[in-house]
Amino acid sequence: MDEEFTAFVAARTSALLRVAHALTGNHHAAEDLLQTALTKAYAKWSRISTDAEGYVRRILYRDWVSLWRHRRVRPETPVAVPVEEARADSADDTVLRLVVRDALRTLPPGQRAVIGLRYLDDLGEREVAALLGCSPGTVGSQTSRALRKLRRELAA
Repeated sequence: MDEEFTAFVAARTSALLRVAHALTGNHHAAEDLLQTALTKAYAKWSRISTDAEGYVRRILYRDWVSLWRHRRVRPETPVAVPVEEARADSADDTVLRLVVRDALRTLPPGQRAVIGLRYLDDLGEREVAALLGCSPGTVGSQTSRALRKLRRELAA
């Protein structure tokens, strides 16, 4: 069991961290969120081996939604921009990535979660609603509001 979990963590941490970062907008908060999700997954590892990544992603989304819904804690905005990993992107790609990241950070946590689930994980409205514990209509309206705000932010 430990070997399977260790192999899963080694293989999927990078992708799961990207999802957590998209939700939180902060690298350190993303690491904390992922660590908590992996801890919860490890406790139930023997029962989730068929779709471990999906299970961990659901934990990420639910924990993030729970954090902002119950505590009403807004994610911290770092004063200094953290040094990102060096990538082989062109300067234009890097600028675009930073602009989109900053625009996503302007969204409230619920809208950011909906956008992440809809477009990063490519889930439908019903699936997102089931994960977040809301109606498909709420998912649709939150998606619409988030996209409208992103368009305004990116146009500026």
